[in-house]
Amino acid sequence: MTSLDPAATPDLRRRELAGAVRATYAVFACLGLAGATWASRLPQISARLDLDPASLGLMLLMMAVGGVAVLPLAGAAVTRLGPRRAVTVVAVLVAVALGALALGYVLWAPLMAGGLVLLGTATGFWDVAVTVHAAAVERRLGRSLMPRFFAGFSLGTVAGACLGVLMSAWRFPVSLHIGGIAVLIALVTPAATRRFLSEPAPAPGDSPAPQPAAGRPGPSPWRDPRTVVIGLIALAFAMAEGAGSNWISLTVIDRHHTSATVGTLAYATFLSSVTLGRSLGSVIVDRVGRPGALRAAAVATVIGVVLFALGPSPWTTFAGALLWGTGAALGFPIALSAGADEPVHATGRVSVITSIGYCGFVGGPPLIGFLAGRIALAPALLVVAVFMAGSVPLARAARPTPLIPRATADNVIPVAPSPEHIKENPRAKQSAHDRGQ
Repeated sequence: MTSLDPAATPDLRRRELAGAVRATYAVFACLGLAGATWASRLPQISARLDLDPASLGLMLLMMAVGGVAVLPLAGAAVTRLGPRRAVTVVAVLVAVALGALALGYVLWAPLMAGGLVLLGTATGFWDVAVTVHAAAVERRLGRSLMPRFFAGFSLGTVAGACLGVLMSAWRFPVSLHIGGIAVLIALVTPAATRRFLSEPAPAPGDSPAPQPAAGRPGPSPWRDPRTVVIGLIALAFAMAEGAGSNWISLTVIDRHHTSATVGTLAYATFLSSVTLGRSLGSVIVDRVGRPGALRAAAVATVIGVVLFALGPSPWTTFAGALLWGTGAALGFPIALSAGADEPVHATGRVSVITSIGYCGFVGGPPLIGFLAGRIALAPALLVVAVFMAGSVPLARAARPTPLIPRATADNVIPVAPSPEHIKENPRAKQSAHDRGQ
């Protein structure tokens, strides 16, 4: 586990920090792989269980039941355990959940419902823990990295989707496919977390958070208007990403009467565009700022969803999926980066934003399934465009907060200011350079 010892040389600290960056990428990729693996086999799961869109939406709601119920507790749990231990524990739980899905597919369908509840619960905790660590690494480096970390997540989803395409084409058993990925995640993720920073939140060099009076709890991040508004932005973008991940393949099959392989290929196209958008995200944010990037991404998503849902041919459907994924890519990582502006409040605020956003990620697909039972699947997807259009006027809340002066001690490594503050304050950048960061 990386400690960034104050007595270490600058070169050693840079190597340790580089190791933490690579470990964070790996953990995000494993998280993406877990979600995409079972989603890529959703057409086969749906066919085996003979589910219509409404029934499938109800099954997806099982993830929401687990995730939304426990996410408000995630911040406190991550603070108590630390991101490293939290990610290690939930990675094992995710592997168990995938194992339950694999066994439920061949043995007992209700076991799949239990697996989905556990999967939603564990991935929600995983999101909070790895994002808190990612925000700490971002602050240490003094530049925007959150979109690229989420690009690592997207690379994991692309790998999972492409593997799903091959497994579907080769008619590889669904249970063996999902079970094999479960074992991989249980082994790789704990190994990667050994390179995490030892105490990423709050970062060294930051003054301690104001302490509440004896017997009184501190101010709740749920009562911070900016945090809640950013959470609503995350909700809209998470809904767009979740709807694409769960419904694109089935919509292509239903609307254009294609094979499961073509439907899964459309899903892989969507995930590839998400990866591309996040890979370019840091450059976009550095050029136009968080609010500008959010507005542009929302408009792109609206156009993509409309083109996907109403386009007359499979080619326009694939073009819509490409634009949809590119736009949906940036919202969630930008929102979490904005919530982590102040290190001493980062864990609580990231937990709140993730909790609100997660409602869109796991609640959006069941909502679309419910609507699809009444108006058909493709028109039901237009609800995503409505939510995305509503996020445009909220984007202003993602502006960086002013840096609060922090006291430092002689035996503490000063840390880089936030990436957005560096952009607005050239002296901060020079100060970070002088510290060898």
